[in-house]
Amino acid sequence: MFTDRVQAGRKLAKRVARRLRGSARDPLVLALPRGGVPVAIAVAKVLECELDVIVARKIGAPGHPEFGVGALAENGSPVFDQRTLNRLRLTEAGLSDIVERERNEVQARIRRYRHGRALRDVTGRTVVVVDDGLATGSTARAALKWLREHRARELVLAVPVCSPTGRKTVADDADDIVCIRAPRSFRAVGQWYADFRQLSDEDVTEALRTGTPQRARPSEDS
Repeated sequence: MFTDRVQAGRKLAKRVARRLRGSARDPLVLALPRGGVPVAIAVAKVLECELDVIVARKIGAPGHPEFGVGALAENGSPVFDQRTLNRLRLTEAGLSDIVERERNEVQARIRRYRHGRALRDVTGRTVVVVDDGLATGSTARAALKWLREHRARELVLAVPVCSPTGRKTVADDADDIVCIRAPRSFRAVGQWYADFRQLSDEDVTEALRTGTPQRARPSEDS
């Protein structure tokens, strides 16, 4: 459906602008890196507002890091999917080592992307959280909860494509969800992009420095 993240961001920006017209208070766009950054740049340009990144990390199941059982954002507490924990017979205490590892990675990325500075103040502001898509919704949920605790006035999650499951997961944490496409046949975010090559940390930092979305570079084996 989308050529790449840059094109998806331009389409999403129009939807977000219509949603916020006349209601936003000092809007701030926050990207979930890495993939959310080029999408968010386009949204921030249309809204003519500040752009920053909020860093969140998935908490994977032991031995299966790709299978998320929760997530954490910035310096916040981890947010777990309790039903998944119960199904896998896992406990929050038993995941403490994995949580600590992901927390260290969050802090490393904050240093990398924001040079260690604190996130821009969100108190009393309309905050638009942007990613390139919503699959399980775990990282977005952690980010939204953290922002709510820091007294954002209104939280809008904006993604080009989302799964029905992901949308349901974050429904109670966002004041609104702006999504161009929510297909029932959703399998993965990447299936809705012609070009979904992964972004590097260098791509992210350069995009944030220049305000210009960086298209992913081809890998050596592509």
